[in-house]
Amino acid sequence: MNRGTGRSKTFARRAAILGGGKVLLLTGLGVRLHDLQVKNADRYALLAEENRINLRLLVPRRGHLLDRFGIGVAINQQNYRLLITPEHSGDVDATLSELAALLELDAETKARVLREAHRAQSFLPVTVRENLTWDEVALVEVNAPDLPGVTVEAGRSRFYPFHDLAANITGYVAAVSEAELTDDPLVRHPDFRIGKSGVEKSYDTQLRGEPGTSQVEVNAYGRVIRELARDEGRPGDDIELTIDMGLQEMAVRRFGTESGSTAVIDVKTGDVLALVTVPSYDPEPFTRGLTRQEWKALVEDPRGPLNDKSIAGQYPPGSTFKMMVALTALDSGILGPGHGVFCPGQMVLGNRTFHCWKKGGHGSLTMVNALQQSCDVYFYDVARRVGVDRIAAMSQRFGLGAVTGLDLPGEKPGLTPTSAWKEAVKGEKWQHGDTVVIGIGQGYMLTTPIQLALMAARIGSNGHAVSPRLTRLKPEAPPDAMIGLKPEHLALVREGMNLVTNSERGTAYRARIAEPGFEMAGKTGTVQVRRITNAERDAKRKLEDIPWAQRDHGLFVAYAPVHDPRYAIAVVVEHGGSGSKAAAPIARDILYEAQRRHSAGLLARS
Repeated sequence: MNRGTGRSKTFARRAAILGGGKVLLLTGLGVRLHDLQVKNADRYALLAEENRINLRLLVPRRGHLLDRFGIGVAINQQNYRLLITPEHSGDVDATLSELAALLELDAETKARVLREAHRAQSFLPVTVRENLTWDEVALVEVNAPDLPGVTVEAGRSRFYPFHDLAANITGYVAAVSEAELTDDPLVRHPDFRIGKSGVEKSYDTQLRGEPGTSQVEVNAYGRVIRELARDEGRPGDDIELTIDMGLQEMAVRRFGTESGSTAVIDVKTGDVLALVTVPSYDPEPFTRGLTRQEWKALVEDPRGPLNDKSIAGQYPPGSTFKMMVALTALDSGILGPGHGVFCPGQMVLGNRTFHCWKKGGHGSLTMVNALQQSCDVYFYDVARRVGVDRIAAMSQRFGLGAVTGLDLPGEKPGLTPTSAWKEAVKGEKWQHGDTVVIGIGQGYMLTTPIQLALMAARIGSNGHAVSPRLTRLKPEAPPDAMIGLKPEHLALVREGMNLVTNSERGTAYRARIAEPGFEMAGKTGTVQVRRITNAERDAKRKLEDIPWAQRDHGLFVAYAPVHDPRYAIAVVVEHGGSGSKAAAPIARDILYEAQRRHSAGLLARS
């Protein structure tokens, strides 16, 4: 009896404890439910809504690059993209094999797609190929039943209608590299591209625009159910270039198979009308990513298509520099226009002999005649009398030895050497022989084609401080900005340049513009790329018998028309031989075309 009573008490106690526990659990659950459903109902409803609705970034439309007449040189076009969704495909490898039988699909692409398909969630599409042609789109759509999970999506990609004709100007866009990643979420978007070179890079911020957003509803697995709202954002700004693509295309074609560069500047405004580098490259493949073979072909090309020679090609100016030497002598007052020199074909200085390009010499010359016939001995003498530091100071007034400030990345400054420069950089004293070779634009002297065109523009404008610009965003130089030279000194140099092309003894007479009112004034230049021996000088080998890399560079600078200069030009033909034969005819044809287009009203906008 007592034992039964004890068991009953124990059972009752345990039941009470269990009951109490249940009451506590139910109380706690009630409190928690009250907390979730009443006290914090609004907060958790918001969190649930945020999980249900995703905000996705939309890449804005990139601004267009337009030439001076509104012709698109870098635009956006519809891009057909081939996608595969692993979840719908089932066997991705087999589907890719089916695709490879229809389209060009290399092993590297297949490996990449398989890798991305395994990494990502199965319902997310993987890009197989971009920039499909319409025929390829049609081929995929016709065979759609045999290609599970494969779809074609329409998007936008960067398109360069002129391909290699203006690549050095436009540059190109490409995917963001690891080094270029920032906190901006836009740069991490797989469809986003940034400017890597040219104007695409200089004005990348303006061209980008502001991203938009897409508000989508998703399920618990992150799969999109529907789009709720969409804001396209702000498209990038269109940028107008000063380039005339008609003239640009003509200039490129005129070079033919030569390697080199030219720059054409409007003397009145500073507008760069043409800026050519040949050979060049097609920027479009960079937007999708180059193959190893494509990249190798570009970087191993000895003619350097990736190098923008117009602003980064640094060459001794050769005899095109003689105007600077003449102006230095006149401006300093050390020598006058009547200074005479007798040229026997060479000048001896110490134990060195400096030759004139004309073996028998030019005889007695004044400054104008020396420019007309490009006598080396005359300018050896003048340079030695005025000194390298004065020559350097004059050169800088014409834009040599410094970047011009053109709206392009990668511009090189060239080099206008001084005695202090040599001592600081080379650790050596400046020698008289150094000055002598500077007198004909060789030695340490380096210039770029855009600098030489600027020099010609400032001479042609009678000393106006012309400032080159490539976009309308950069203002013109003030009309009263001058470089501070006497008009009579510039007039003498201009007379010499006129005789170069328009007198029978001028070095570029055969390349003159014969049409009345279109005449040009210019200066030839021939630059040795290596020191030659006396035997080689006497041999007079034909140009075609000399290895390409050992041939002289041909240069020419000019402006036109002579009576009222409007256009200035510089032409460099790499390893083309003499400036009179290689560069002057190209400059003549381009300057004539610029004037023809102007007279027809095609270049009237300024």
